[in-house]
Amino acid sequence: MGRKKSRPRPTTPYIPGLIDSHCHLDYAPMSDDLEAALTRARAAGVEQLVHIGCRLDAFDPALALARAHPTIFTAIGVHPHDASTADDHALARLEALASEHRGDVVAIGETGLDYYYDFSPRDAQRDAFARHIELARRLDLPLVLHIRDAHDDAFAVVDACPTRDDPGIVHCFTGTPEEARGWLDRGWHISFSGIATFPTAAPVLEAARACPDDRILIETDAPFLAPKPMRGRKNEPAFVAFTCAILAAARGVPAEQLAAQTAANTRRVLKLPPAPVSDRPVG
Repeated sequence: MGRKKSRPRPTTPYIPGLIDSHCHLDYAPMSDDLEAALTRARAAGVEQLVHIGCRLDAFDPALALARAHPTIFTAIGVHPHDASTADDHALARLEALASEHRGDVVAIGETGLDYYYDFSPRDAQRDAFARHIELARRLDLPLVLHIRDAHDDAFAVVDACPTRDDPGIVHCFTGTPEEARGWLDRGWHISFSGIATFPTAAPVLEAARACPDDRILIETDAPFLAPKPMRGRKNEPAFVAFTCAILAAARGVPAEQLAAQTAANTRRVLKLPPAPVSDRPVG
């Protein structure tokens, strides 16, 4: 028998003006050669990235990344998977770093509730979520939320805890259009990942179609959730271009228009500066 031929790698589209609003650059494959991953991202049109440091031991490396790269910003917080570790020490460290490094730290999170995996007890998740909300309000920073199979409880926590007028982002949205409306009615932005391109995720795509122009963001959540047609591969920031192209077609607008709109929304909610001109790829 002959060797099984490897699948040809699809060509990543170039869509100028993209922002990957949520990625984990400290995971492979990006961490193996970050400069190469950033070069591929620029070649796809990605101008800025938001890296998430979501464990106590990831806070300092996240800040180092942001300080070393003018196009990378960071959010720091304790992921709901690790909510049991969100003790007084962790939250005090989070507050100190976020206060000291304003500009590099653009949000608190990701925090929230994950009832799909339940890696931390649900009461610990709800408590850590509420404490992150209070911290973000005190620091006047937006939140980045991870909500999976827990929208009703998440609404209850948010409704019980005062937030900023522009509270933040529900990242990697995986719910229904009705659940999306619940977040939108509460003032949140919604970010869509490669999940919205999966044939099995019709409700997520429908939510993406219905999301108002001024509230939609796009992301990779790299290295997870590679979009169609990159399923089965490790995700990376360049692949946000595939998600942008598919969502733009679903919304009936040019991909460049959706890239510009989602980038403007990301910059507004996270208070990002314009992308450095020198980092914009030549088309």
